Amino acid sequence: MGALGHYIEREGVATAQISLIREQTAAIRPSRALWVPFMLGRPFGAPNEPGFQRRVLQSLLSLFERPAGPVLEDFPENAPDSAPTDSGFACPVSFAAANTGAGGLARALRDEIAQLAPWYDLARKRRGRSTVGVFGATVEDAANHVATYLGDKPDPPAVAGMTAGLAVKRACDDIKAYYYEAAAAQPGNLAAKAIDEWFWRDTAAAQAFLAIREICINSADESLRPLAKLSLIPRSVIDRLSAKP
Repeated sequence: MGALGHYIEREGVATAQISLIREQTAAIRPSRALWVPFMLGRPFGAPNEPGFQRRVLQSLLSLFERPAGPVLEDFPENAPDSAPTDSGFACPVSFAAANTGAGGLARALRDEIAQLAPWYDLARKRRGRSTVGVFGATVEDAANHVATYLGDKPDPPAVAGMTAGLAVKRACDDIKAYYYEAAAAQPGNLAAKAIDEWFWRDTAAAQAFLAIREICINSADESLRPLAKLSLIPRSVIDRLSAKP
């Protein structure tokens, strides 16, 4: 959307956009953008919150008052808590606490994927499609690649010309999509926020992402370091973990 804004601006039409991934927006440098600290897919924060959504929209429109750009501002509020039906759920698949020692986290990740397989298959059957597959043919391909980063020597990208950073991002995207689709197929008509909280709070996959983030922070690879900011872990999750005593 930011790139499209450049073309529209050239025709003399002013544009402003909401950004959910700040680093991508900063790289594209659109004329006006408002970064919001909300979960992906919810650019206005939460459903059934018209007052809050109006404040987001007003902040976005206020960017047109700036005399020049590019402008990238941060929205100062977190999204309000969802209704009680969004507060959580009892997952039919019970995950054991992951062993974060050598090899333990990789094994826990593969075990979770195996346990979620019936729910993922049900989700794919119901929807007739899946968003898993941007890295490889199966989620196991993605998990195997991620597992190498939890060991002694990460594997290079399997596709010629692909950077290490892009390979890791795609593998993590496949894993996350697999978990979210599997969770959405479970009983209870689960809310998006409940699934999001479950993933980041209760799964070995989330722990694996956090471990990879630390690797990216200290990496000399220019394609990996940007992932340490917000491409792998949402800012709300990083802020919550940082606030823990």
